[in-house]
Amino acid sequence: MINFRRILVLTMIFFAVPLLVFGQGRELTVEESFLQESIELMIIREQSRTESRDSKMIALEFISDALGRGNTSDEIRQTLEFLSLEGVVNMTRENGRVVNNFPDVRREAAHLLGQVGTPEAQATLLRIANVDNEPMVLTEAIRSLGVIGGGVDHEEVTRTIAWTVNRFHFNNPDNFLALSALDAFERIAEANNGILTDRSAIEVIFRIAEGPYVRPVQDRARALLNSLRRFE
Repeated sequence: MINFRRILVLTMIFFAVPLLVFGQGRELTVEESFLQESIELMIIREQSRTESRDSKMIALEFISDALGRGNTSDEIRQTLEFLSLEGVVNMTRENGRVVNNFPDVRREAAHLLGQVGTPEAQATLLRIANVDNEPMVLTEAIRSLGVIGGGVDHEEVTRTIAWTVNRFHFNNPDNFLALSALDAFERIAEANNGILTDRSAIEVIFRIAEGPYVRPVQDRARALLNSLRRFE
């Protein structure tokens, strides 16, 4: 069981440290910074493992603050991995029903993984694209893959994005998913001198341009094709 009183005490200490220091008009010492970071990680770890969706969202808020300060520690990355796959890979069942399926939690975790930006974060995002079925989660995962830019495995990234769009294209096309894929393709192309080397990515862009999507998304696909032709 999660000790919520312990979480409350830790949270109060976490906020009390900087308030006391800045009330004295000075910066945190190394020891105080380490203490605050340690408390923060404990809060994140405790909150992310609760059964409550709201608690998990609080953990994600702490993670967002930590990333904003440049903290991309592996513990934070691992927590984001756990949250981004919970309910899909890491399932808790009661009477045969999955009770920890929180797509909005997975979506926010996928967004923050893009800010982490490491190869390990990229690997998790690729896994999300392969196993999740919620368009809003996949949209954010693809957007984050574009933010990271593909890295040395950019062909695997573009293939995965293309495969993900194709999963929905024929039966349930999603405009936001298609748009995030186009943005990701463009970012990855820019990171590779304007070139997309994976044929499946080009095919998907053509499908979006001519497929059952709203006009602005189709126009975005055509504009991207024209941009890529300059580098042929």
